[in-house]
Amino acid sequence: METIKSPAIHLFSFADAISTSNQSPEKLFKILDLHDALSNLTPDIEAIFDSESCESIRLKSAEIVSNLADAARGVISEFENAILLEPSKTPVPGGTIHPLTRYVMNYISLISDYKKTLIELIVSKPSAGSGDPAVLDTDLSEYENQSSCLALHLIWIIAILQFNLENKSKHYKDASLSHLFMMNNVHYIVQKIKGSPELREMIGDGYLRKLNGIFRSAATNYQRGTLVRVLYCLRDEGLHMSGSFSSGASRSALRERFKAFNAMFEEVHRTQATWLVPDNQLREELRISISERIIPAYRSFLGRFRIPIERGKHPENYIKYSVEDLENAVLDFFEGYSVSQHLQRRRSE
Repeated sequence: METIKSPAIHLFSFADAISTSNQSPEKLFKILDLHDALSNLTPDIEAIFDSESCESIRLKSAEIVSNLADAARGVISEFENAILLEPSKTPVPGGTIHPLTRYVMNYISLISDYKKTLIELIVSKPSAGSGDPAVLDTDLSEYENQSSCLALHLIWIIAILQFNLENKSKHYKDASLSHLFMMNNVHYIVQKIKGSPELREMIGDGYLRKLNGIFRSAATNYQRGTLVRVLYCLRDEGLHMSGSFSSGASRSALRERFKAFNAMFEEVHRTQATWLVPDNQLREELRISISERIIPAYRSFLGRFRIPIERGKHPENYIKYSVEDLENAVLDFFEGYSVSQHLQRRRSE
């Protein structure tokens, strides 16, 4: 008995050190592996050390399993607080996916792989900790009936992440880029959930619908902020006098309108070619949506008003783009070009 008692004590000392050491999020999965291993060994430990003289071994084994469970719960709690308080304020270039988003979603995808163990260990609902539930605007009560405590913690983690991302989005000077940033990040969150059957089952369709609503809202706000500025230049208001063109005045207004459109589209093209939508399908859908709004409006405007311009002097100064030019320019949107790359591309065209 003494032959195996000494190695057992050494094993317990190692496990005890793990359970009481300073825990970083990355150690969670080692803690869970050790917890599962010792839990599976518990019947054997009780059978081997069944004598009264070995009671301390049995008690120590049970204590360490309990400590490992507490450590796992503590790591998750600390992880939640760390996401809420993650301090970076420098906007990621081009409004792409923030490293925090990738890290958190990859982390909770790994958590879902330990679903069986963690459902047994996580037995209490999330605590707001240093965050204010009113500020985070997430009412978990609507998900309590169909969700385990573990699932509620995962929903809470995503809500905290979203809250942090919204704060980060405010550091962009361009409102459209702020919306694009939120669209990219929430889309990534949704896709990660959909890509993991275990995670999707725990998050549930109700919260997934809420995230999809946030994504659609950000996409709509982005498009509205971008398109309104461009389409405003193609309005009819102010071009006509008494229902018809009156020689110089109306032609002058029309020239100014074409110049305004050219300048606005060039500004949007210059900036948004440097923005980035990393998801191929989403990038293409956005381009199509933008083209469906801008191209018909420009084609109509050009068809109705090009003749007065072409009959005047230097029409090329005002009608700078064909419909095909605009269609090709939209294909540059969201490629994440650097400013120098974009300028080089424009010179080569």
